[in-house]
Amino acid sequence: MSARDIVREANRRFYERYSKLEDTNEFWEFLIKPLRQSIRINTLKVPFEVVVERLSEDYELEQIPWVREGFFINADNLVEVPEHGLGLIFGQEASSMIPPVVLDPKPGELVLDMAAAPGSKTGQMAQYMENEGCIIANDPQLDRANVLIANLNKMGVLNTIVTTRDGAHFARYGSSFDRVLLDAPCSSAGMIRKRWNFLTAWRMKRVLRYMNIQKKLILAAYRALKPGGILVYSTCTLDPLENEEVVDYLLRKTDARLERIDLPVRTSEPVLEWEGRSYSSELRKALRIHPGDNDTEAFFVAKITKPGGGE
Repeated sequence: MSARDIVREANRRFYERYSKLEDTNEFWEFLIKPLRQSIRINTLKVPFEVVVERLSEDYELEQIPWVREGFFINADNLVEVPEHGLGLIFGQEASSMIPPVVLDPKPGELVLDMAAAPGSKTGQMAQYMENEGCIIANDPQLDRANVLIANLNKMGVLNTIVTTRDGAHFARYGSSFDRVLLDAPCSSAGMIRKRWNFLTAWRMKRVLRYMNIQKKLILAAYRALKPGGILVYSTCTLDPLENEEVVDYLLRKTDARLERIDLPVRTSEPVLEWEGRSYSSELRKALRIHPGDNDTEAFFVAKITKPGGGE
């Protein structure tokens, strides 16, 4: 049975919807292909070169092109890798490392991670900030916030305050944050390689529900951003309603601007027309990543700036 037939049999409505995006054999094969294991070296605890040298004794490492501290590794189970237990490395999907790279937070800045759990991107940002400045890492669900706290402690993150607010709450802190990451809750249609039930459980009503949440959150994130600041919006889903639609909504509602992202990553064309909707040509500056582009999960990343701040 072909990959296309497997997906169609598992969830016909999913297949019918996303075959409009791309309907090649390669697309469907990579969508269900087992995911490569990838790690991020945690330089908050140990120098980069020391960990690379140590891991290279037992494992094959392949550099992830878009992040210096990221590697694909041929380890079946990270639990069996001592460096993982010590917090010297952190299991993180390769495309998931892109948003913090694009945000590029600096030591001493005030940063908001609006939907932070389980904390892989928060830890990556703390690493770039050298544990200086402050990250407000938020997740509205207490159980997820507890996982976030545990992971940050394991990584040696010291510059982060964890909160459990609805992300929309931060709209009241207008023009407060130097940078904001909104790795938005989504339907997870790009994560099937990690968890099969993201395919079988997919429903269109969840896409619409998440789209409405995302629109509320991206407006709040933009309001919380200082003039001259940077907002990165990302998801791990394929759906244009959760990606291009949401960013286009922000562009129409505010004076937000999109910036081009310059990274060595292969991408698919952003969607500018979908189900009778037309989106701004500015969306061409966003990254739409399908599983076959780089042999990763699907991802969407947009870099947004707020005018002002001495421009």
